[in-house]
Amino acid sequence: NAGNKDIEYIKSKIGTHKDFPKPGIVFRDIFPVLRDPKGLEMIINRLCNYVQTNYGGSIDAVVGLDSRGFLFGPIMALRLKCAFVPIRKQGKLPGQCCSQNFEKEYGKDVLEIQKGSINPGDKVVIIDDLLATGGTLEA
Repeated sequence: NAGNKDIEYIKSKIGTHKDFPKPGIVFRDIFPVLRDPKGLEMIINRLCNYVQTNYGGSIDAVVGLDSRGFLFGPIMALRLKCAFVPIRKQGKLPGQCCSQNFEKEYGKDVLEIQKGSINPGDKVVIIDDLLATGGTLEA
């Protein structure tokens, strides 16, 4: 199956760093995949196909979580023909913002989104590079 070959290829490019950024955490490094055009294309195709298969053409925005959601989010938004909306750490976005406190596996943080970036009823896809404990996504 070509899909399984894609997954195996992508997995082969992901690096592993134990005890990073602190003891007990295993960090999965996606940067080697980003340096590989074939692997990056496979990831973007799979993500976009998943969204199109499960949500059709009705997505209003791809929301990218700071900061690795910025790596895949704009490319996906372009392919899905919708807006890209960044969610950043506190103090990084200009203008009026809405804030949310949250806890991650290795500390606390605050995320912000510019007011008016998403409207009530908008259908969005939230993208990051991974889900460790889901703390950022939950925020």
